[in-house]
Amino acid sequence: PIPGCPDPSTMYFPGRIRRSTAAQISAISFRDAVPEFLGWAVSEYRKHPNSYKRIKTSLSSALVFFDKLPVMALDGAKLDDYKTWRTQEHEVEDVTLRHDLHGLSVFFAYAVRHHWTLNNPVHDVSIPSDADAIRIHVITWAEQEEYFRLANLNCNLSDVTRLILNQGIRPDEVVALCKSDVDLENGTIFISSGKTPAARRLLHMTKETREIVKRRMAEDSPWLFPSPHKPGAHIVRVNSAHDRLVEAAAKEGVVIAFVPYDFRHTFATIAAQSGIDISTLAALLGHESTRCVHKYVHPTAEHKKAAMELYDRKRIQDRKVFEACTAE
Repeated sequence: PIPGCPDPSTMYFPGRIRRSTAAQISAISFRDAVPEFLGWAVSEYRKHPNSYKRIKTSLSSALVFFDKLPVMALDGAKLDDYKTWRTQEHEVEDVTLRHDLHGLSVFFAYAVRHHWTLNNPVHDVSIPSDADAIRIHVITWAEQEEYFRLANLNCNLSDVTRLILNQGIRPDEVVALCKSDVDLENGTIFISSGKTPAARRLLHMTKETREIVKRRMAEDSPWLFPSPHKPGAHIVRVNSAHDRLVEAAAKEGVVIAFVPYDFRHTFATIAAQSGIDISTLAALLGHESTRCVHKYVHPTAEHKKAAMELYDRKRIQDRKVFEACTAE
């Protein structure tokens, strides 16, 4: 199984799965099998469409590589060849390769269930670890200046990314913000669209967030980010607007090497470096545990020096209090 992830065979198909015998295997090509699998996946992940999209995207490259090969012929060796192709031909990072292999693992669990193959070959290949797969880009002040200079031409993109940076909210949580979740008087905003209890959280707004939200509250819609194409609905994402910005920047010779989600990484990293404790940061980000937050904590030499100086002052202060008490 992929480290840190449940075994797809038990995660997606509760109960005991009876293994097929070689005689029961149905011959089907990878190209013919994937559409049937995706038909199941779109229903299975209907409450988590982003998970479905990630799996579908991951399988798109596998379709090119495996094409008409029979599903039952795909083993660990062929998956190793696929990994080599992805890293050498497409120069993908570990985090992308990890997503690819997870998508394939879910597919093969489904294939075992439907007697297309005997086992899940993803279990036989090495998968980038959590540490290797983490891709965090902390956006510098200079990068922010260039980005927002161009993003100001698209109000939705500018406001969404600024809210992510100011509050640490996930992109899909920002676009789904309701006006009824906003309390301007008390300066709070409730994330009602969170997928978990921890993600459904109350946040205090920064000054810039208040200004953005107040301006958008005046618009005639129940959403802060209403869709211009679907009346009564909110926008779904700003990825296309971001991609256009990246292209426009490139024409000016400016490289935008990050994605909107990196504004959340930037918020978390700055918050951790500013001294916010791990438990509070996890609550702000909407995580159920602190495990996912540790990746943002990478103190510099200056931070470690300041921490030791703080500890030293505390020790000296405690010693003085002790000596004063014993002298009495």
